[in-house]
Amino acid sequence: MSHDYESYNDPLTGGNMEFSDKSVRMGFIRKVYMILMAQLVVTFGMVALFTLSSDVKQFVKTTPALFYVALVGTLVCMIALSCCGNLRRRTPHNYIFLGIFTICEGFLLGTAAASFTQSEILIAVGVTVVVTLSLTLFAFQTKFDFTGCGMFVFVSLIVLLLFGILALIFQSQILNLVYSCLGALLFSFFLVFDTQLMLGGRHKYSLSPEEYVFAALTLYLDVINIFMYILSIIGNARS
Repeated sequence: MSHDYESYNDPLTGGNMEFSDKSVRMGFIRKVYMILMAQLVVTFGMVALFTLSSDVKQFVKTTPALFYVALVGTLVCMIALSCCGNLRRRTPHNYIFLGIFTICEGFLLGTAAASFTQSEILIAVGVTVVVTLSLTLFAFQTKFDFTGCGMFVFVSLIVLLLFGILALIFQSQILNLVYSCLGALLFSFFLVFDTQLMLGGRHKYSLSPEEYVFAALTLYLDVINIFMYILSIIGNARS
């Protein structure tokens, strides 16, 4: 639910509740972005390691079990953090699960990125940074409330999943390119949507300040998916 930030004095403390609410929200936003930055540093550090080290690539190729362990770890941690509200609000359990998830996701992303050249990965990272910063600033500044578009987001995600299945079945380069473009576009919208959920204020819906781990998780997934779809676009263009 949206918060009302009209100024009034607390009869118990004599303080200004508008200032109190805004200070709590700003502290929440700072915490979310600190966690997000730590996640991205770990993830792209692992991507760089996989890209630059031939020994790491060879070790991963000869140890396929690591991929499946990382995949299971990613799914388990993501489901636990998404579905178990008490877990993601309890410290240090929430940080432990988020840390395991980030490491596993970084491993999977590094494995996927290992098939691309260094220049392609650098281009994808650069485009992702520009897109992420631009959309974040847009979400902060725009007066349009995207948090009321939850049904559109859900339907669009279902359509993207179905389109991805079709692209997988028919194995067409054009279909893959269109799918990657749609995916990058949809998760760009997701980034604006999730950013406004975190901001709260006069938006229709907002996250509780206790949900800093969940907020960081959703923003992280948005950024990672944007990166992967942009990398896929570059790969299809190369082909």
